[in-house]
Amino acid sequence: MRAAVFDSRSNKPGNWVSIEDLPRPQPQSGEVLLKVMACGVCRTDLHIVEGDLPPIRPRIVPGHQIVGEVVAGAIPGLPLGTRAGVSWMGGVDGDCWFCSHDMENLCDHPVFTGYSVNGGYAEYASVRADFAIPLPAGLDDSHVAPLLCAGIITFAPSGKVVVSALSALRKGGVVAINAIHLDQMPAFDYDKLLWGERQIRSVANMTRQDARDFLALAKDLNFRPRVVPFSLEDSNKALEAVKHETEDGSAVIVL
Repeated sequence: MRAAVFDSRSNKPGNWVSIEDLPRPQPQSGEVLLKVMACGVCRTDLHIVEGDLPPIRPRIVPGHQIVGEVVAGAIPGLPLGTRAGVSWMGGVDGDCWFCSHDMENLCDHPVFTGYSVNGGYAEYASVRADFAIPLPAGLDDSHVAPLLCAGIITFAPSGKVVVSALSALRKGGVVAINAIHLDQMPAFDYDKLLWGERQIRSVANMTRQDARDFLALAKDLNFRPRVVPFSLEDSNKALEAVKHETEDGSAVIVL
């Protein structure tokens, strides 16, 4: 299969991934094989290839906003031909304190799609069946892909954005930051921006139920985010577009 591979030992700025021929993954017990139809390009992907997040594996296929069709490893809830989505949370250990208290998004040993396991910048992806979400029929591939991460969570990688949010916050309000990496927070006026029981807190990941609930809402409200399609061969251009915010819409790799 064709795949865009990030090698942390040999990549260059602007040329982060290379297109390679890799063996088609073989789904293990509890996994399904997806034929990838689209994969959104997230700023977290950029954090991975630019080294803001330390590499877990020296070589990885990025991408965690995957839309694909089940072609192997089918189970009753995901029969062959099912269109499914996969997001950043690709698995949990299931037995840590957080998992046993219905807080799987804080799992001590999570699996991250496109970071700790191969993701969706490829023709095929093998994923945990229990983290593959059947997708509503009313959402097409390229438009549902960005909703699998940036739609489910609010993302603010810039400390300046956080300060701007504080300036618009009422007393007693909360600024929630969902960013796996955040650049430096600038100094700000405590008396004007934080006093009055205002709060800043982080939000880590999302649960499977969050994804199901949001996708159902997206179908009901007919969400159609603006998207800009890129081919797999243009994965570096897609990452550049995210880095420099040059496109009027979410970058999506379409296969």
